[in-house]
Amino acid sequence: MVHSDFTVSASRPPQAPADQNHPHTRDSLAKDMRTLGLRSGDLVLVHASLKSLGWTSGGAVAVIQALQDVLTPWGTLVVPTHTSGLTDPTRWQNPPVPPEWVPQVQASLPAFDPERTPSEWMGAVAETLRTWPDVQRSHHPHVSFAAWGADAAAIVDDHELSMSLGEGSPLARLYDHHARVLLIGTNNCTSLHLAEVRAGTATAITQGAPVLRDGQRQWVQFSDLDYDDTHFADILDEFAAAQPAHTSTGRLGSAVARLLEQRPLVDFATGALGRKVE
Repeated sequence: MVHSDFTVSASRPPQAPADQNHPHTRDSLAKDMRTLGLRSGDLVLVHASLKSLGWTSGGAVAVIQALQDVLTPWGTLVVPTHTSGLTDPTRWQNPPVPPEWVPQVQASLPAFDPERTPSEWMGAVAETLRTWPDVQRSHHPHVSFAAWGADAAAIVDDHELSMSLGEGSPLARLYDHHARVLLIGTNNCTSLHLAEVRAGTATAITQGAPVLRDGQRQWVQFSDLDYDDTHFADILDEFAAAQPAHTSTGRLGSAVARLLEQRPLVDFATGALGRKVE
């Protein structure tokens, strides 16, 4: 996922893409979102590549404001705020950790703090919302979600440690609440991990993380899955072709965006993943 903006210098303004003849703004993005089908009162999980939007006046802040304008206080905006740097260092690959370092790394990683720990690799829009007023964040040390709006607490509370993207996760609460998924310039779609859990296609593993318990840092281990997004882009295309009534595709700024119904998507992906491993 791309998570960088145009670079702004004092001497030279950022350059717009060759095919962009006007800046995108809070108002124009909100108009595009409504055209795509997003509505007041919607509950939506957003994955966004800010760079894909093109030259946007206000950057990630404008994107969030546009989403809030469309959803209104009766809606709910959710983003992934994952923290892969707090996973078990024995599993790190890019780069791997020398085995002799592992005990020290496990002992020294700062404990996850939902108010202070920044997200990693989630993009500027997600990280900006994480710090937004009145946003709530789930307490999982690896795969937390942040939410703003009417149903924020119902989505992020009680995120279970084990099986982190399964039935005890915000993804399952989004499913229960008939949420929608908005993909802006990306095929990253965390909801498909819920389908992985339900399809039983992922490998069981033991994970570890530094957490706070009664104000004290502890390293804890828990059961999870080795999640795999290899087939996600194909599944999204197959779902759009098979169930067009549950998918809307269009331009959002300069990006190609998809608005999908999460429950039909997860149900479809659960079956598709099962067939792919047969």
